[in-house]
Amino acid sequence: MNKKVAVIGAGNVGASVAQYMAEANIADVIMIDIIEGFPQGKALDMTQAGPIRNYNCMITGSNDYKDIKDSDLVVMTAGLARKPGMSREDLLAANAEIVGTAAKNIKEHAPNAYVVVVSNPLDIMTYHMWKVTGFPKNRVCGQAGILDSTRFRAFVAMELGVAMRDVQAMVMGGHGDTMVPLPRYTTVAGIPIKELIGADRIKEISERTRMGGGEIVKLLKTGSAYYAPASASVEMARSILCDEKRVVPCSCYLEGQYGIKDIYIGVPAILGANGVEKVLELDLSEEELGALKASADKYKGVLKEIGY
Repeated sequence: MNKKVAVIGAGNVGASVAQYMAEANIADVIMIDIIEGFPQGKALDMTQAGPIRNYNCMITGSNDYKDIKDSDLVVMTAGLARKPGMSREDLLAANAEIVGTAAKNIKEHAPNAYVVVVSNPLDIMTYHMWKVTGFPKNRVCGQAGILDSTRFRAFVAMELGVAMRDVQAMVMGGHGDTMVPLPRYTTVAGIPIKELIGADRIKEISERTRMGGGEIVKLLKTGSAYYAPASASVEMARSILCDEKRVVPCSCYLEGQYGIKDIYIGVPAILGANGVEKVLELDLSEEELGALKASADKYKGVLKEIGY
């Protein structure tokens, strides 16, 4: 029997998650959306691509949360997308209501599932999901840093003209303008990028990473990124479902690590069959640690706006 993944939201991110999940042959997928016929139509279209794309997993669509029953993992993508000039925090009130409704239904219909949150503002919505579901902290995490690190990896590879898979990067902090790219922990085939790229250029690439999502929003004008966010979400889901023990930066609940408590924020963690199995504490410089704590403090302030 295949494992089952529920994707909440059949928009650009949700549909891409379903497609990538199926192509990885990881699990059967059920997409949930409030628009009648929308997830069903997309699911049928994807199913018909199966013989060509070589996947055997089933993809279905529904407007009823009851159909997420027995899901092993839920990917929460539903929510309003950013438009030019908007920050992720501008989406706070509307998306808090959407995520809260989904969380109540996940608690009722898929009480044993692990949850990967993608909805923005990411770290806030992950905390909100955790609170409303009442799930253990290891079973709720947010996509955040894995996407930001992937963008950093892509920019470094583009700069050097090297294979993207040979670049490893680390980005911590909130999934927003306060994220903390760590060039010190970024390498190309094990070679520190400071030996390959000048300091000023590294700063420029780090800043482009920090504003990576906003750059795409400005170009699209009517929406936000979805290919890379979906890919990052599937990477996390696969590590949990297949017990891969991948070390990835993602939004995790902290209980004193890095001197930070009671907040979800991007940190490196081991993802396996038990969800967030361990948060890794890197040896950060005073400046890096200060930036991480400043990011956490910002999001603690935002949490107050939705009653936490």
